[in-house]
Amino acid sequence: MLRRITRRVQRDGAGHGDDPLDPAQERRVRAVLALGGVPQADLPDGVQQVRLRLLERAAKGHETPRDVSAWAAVVASNLAMDWHRARRRQERLGERLASLREHEHPSGEDASVLSLAVAQGLDDLPDAQRQVVVLRFYADLPVRSIARELGVPEGTVKSRLHTAVRALRARLHEDEVV
Repeated sequence: MLRRITRRVQRDGAGHGDDPLDPAQERRVRAVLALGGVPQADLPDGVQQVRLRLLERAAKGHETPRDVSAWAAVVASNLAMDWHRARRRQERLGERLASLREHEHPSGEDASVLSLAVAQGLDDLPDAQRQVVVLRFYADLPVRSIARELGVPEGTVKSRLHTAVRALRARLHEDEVV
């Protein structure tokens, strides 16, 4: 069905046959989905969902987002939250991130322990806090962009970040990682 919709949007002129996401944006979307807890096997579907939403915006005559990369990261973050709600988190985020890290960046034992501890700490955060942490520190979006894309005040984003970072820091000290 996704292919049919994509072909229709492209035929109608919205897609112009080009991929709406450049390679860097696609990598960011994949990373946000992975950090948001989506299993690696479901990442291609998540990337396609982001593309589809961008194509649907164009088909409806909406303007292209001012910052497509930020918009795509927020959509990916929302998709990850939706995935959690639908699947009830069948696997723990820490295990998934540890396996991704081993495949992409083999590193020393200390870095692996720290990565696993941070991933487990992220897994324990409420969805809204995890979302802003991933968008701020991994997707490298400024607080203003996160607030605008999520439709919440900047103060709310700052509060969620503060609470989440404090919880992560406490978790790392409790686990004697740092």
